[in-house]
Amino acid sequence: MPAKTLHISSSPHISSGLSTEVIMKNVVWALIPVAAFSIYSFGINALLVILTAMGSCLLTEHVLCKLSKKDSTISDWSAAITGLLLGLTLPPIFPLWMVLCGGVIAIALGKFAFGGLGYNVFNPALVGRAVLQAAFPVAITTWYPAFLDNRFAAISSSLLTFPFMTPVFDGTSGATPLSAFKFDHITTDGMDLALGLVSGSTGETSAIIILLSGLYLIVRKMMNWRIPAAILGSVFVLSGILYLIDSQIYPNPIFMLFSGGLMLGAMFMATDMVASPITSLGVIIYGAFIGIMVVVIRVWGGLPEGVMYAILLANALSPHIDKMIQPRVYGTHKSTKRG
Repeated sequence: MPAKTLHISSSPHISSGLSTEVIMKNVVWALIPVAAFSIYSFGINALLVILTAMGSCLLTEHVLCKLSKKDSTISDWSAAITGLLLGLTLPPIFPLWMVLCGGVIAIALGKFAFGGLGYNVFNPALVGRAVLQAAFPVAITTWYPAFLDNRFAAISSSLLTFPFMTPVFDGTSGATPLSAFKFDHITTDGMDLALGLVSGSTGETSAIIILLSGLYLIVRKMMNWRIPAAILGSVFVLSGILYLIDSQIYPNPIFMLFSGGLMLGAMFMATDMVASPITSLGVIIYGAFIGIMVVVIRVWGGLPEGVMYAILLANALSPHIDKMIQPRVYGTHKSTKRG
């Protein structure tokens, strides 16, 4: 009779059976409709920006793995997600050499510098985007109209700018909805924002498609629904209160929800499993903090958009949130803290 072996291990003892690779692959699938609509809106320019961002992230990951004498990890889909998200946060006429720099920074500084997948403190795509905004403020705030007739045939000259040369932008639009509100106090129709009929970053397209793509991951239990719910709920409540106080100064909550990169950030960036809290109460606090900061920056800050900074700040606070509200160890007194 064969001997039986008792395996003793730490929790968790029951897993969902979903590997990191499976989850990451589904995130990419969920982002495909978002990317497809952005390409439909901005044409070949958006396609080139997205492909360059993804290619630079994958190549950087592969090279860094080889230099570290490790097996390449590009097959786990995490670098593909970083590149896809980075591309969606950039203007569709952003010079490709700058996009490439952003991909290298996102992987090298945002991911590998912290130890690789599972150890990053900040969302890597937002790290790359933040550095690009600091380095190239004019290029990253130059926008392009959506649904131009020649968008599938003409490539903007700015995309092909040689490295370290000043790009020449053609066919630029005046302002994004958030910029129009911030500097001219003009709000955009909520239906246009929901359908993505506006200019902005490549991923600032249809809020409805982004929401449905996020719901796919929630239904598959591959995303913590509390994070986007807390973000969008806090934005709606705070902006609604401000709107009731003075509707002539503050925008309505529908505008705040559907404009800019809020929906993409709430669904696909703030929900980074590594950079967000792990407790149910922690993710609600985390999400509410992001939502409040978004409104504060948009209304009182110097920039029209605040999603990127709000999420990065929340990423930094994430481990401290978990530490402050960590649950009591079972069987111990309420005053006993975990070591």
